[in-house]
Amino acid sequence: MGTANMIEECLLEAGVPEGCFQNLVISSKAVENIIKNDIIKAVTLTGSKPAGSAVASTAGSEIKKTVLELGGNNALVIFPDADIDKSVEICVNARYQNTGQSCIAGKRLIIHEKVYDEFLDKFTNKVKELKSGDPLNDDTYIGAMARKDLAEELEDLMNQSVNMGAKVHLGGSRKNAYFEPTILTDITRDMPVFKDETFGPLMAVLSFKEEEEAIEMVNDSKFGLGASLFSQDISRMQELSKKIKDGAVFINAKVASNPNLPFGGTGISGYGRELSHHGIREFCNVKTVVVHK
Repeated sequence: MGTANMIEECLLEAGVPEGCFQNLVISSKAVENIIKNDIIKAVTLTGSKPAGSAVASTAGSEIKKTVLELGGNNALVIFPDADIDKSVEICVNARYQNTGQSCIAGKRLIIHEKVYDEFLDKFTNKVKELKSGDPLNDDTYIGAMARKDLAEELEDLMNQSVNMGAKVHLGGSRKNAYFEPTILTDITRDMPVFKDETFGPLMAVLSFKEEEEAIEMVNDSKFGLGASLFSQDISRMQELSKKIKDGAVFINAKVASNPNLPFGGTGISGYGRELSHHGIREFCNVKTVVVHK
């Protein structure tokens, strides 16, 4: 909310007429009436699937445009020729930044069997180095989750998966809203930590033998926000990116939004695009003018 208020202040200082950009601090119950107001022509939402469904339903009943940027179940794929040390650093950050509470976080780590042991060992050691504590301290990397119930939901997904055969490779403990950095191995594609969005500091780790198998794993999700491919064969990764259904593919980098590039997902990750000129055009109507002389 603080950031939104600062944006509003900057726009006013830049000369944007008062009221053209306005923040509303309201309850969820008030959202429906605002969307239905005649002055509202379109709605964009960044949030959860339930919130997206509610907004889209209300806007749809009023025949108003919507853009939805919702949850994600992003995959990080490590090919055998990847720069292991560099990729480990990126993957740790991709999963555990903001205590793992991000729609664009990497949640499924898919490693080629030739480098599985080496990568997992180095990844685990890096995760062990992450400092937990007070999020107000500059050196804290892992803090408490936003709410206790969110930590409980994550714990439930983990426990269901463990009961199905997953192994706790690291962590696995929760205390109130704090969930320690966790790594699960022996994951199968029917487990909740593979299928669902794990919104917190938990990584599900799998291995693959053939690249087609890896692509199948990436696409085996109702979500479709983004994926990361790690390899030194850039041209090959560009070709493979065409087979991935997600809205964004990053090569040797974590998924991130950039104001210059369109951003959005497929499936239950939403539709439409935010940012760049594509994001602006989501709020425009194309007009056809035909002239006969």
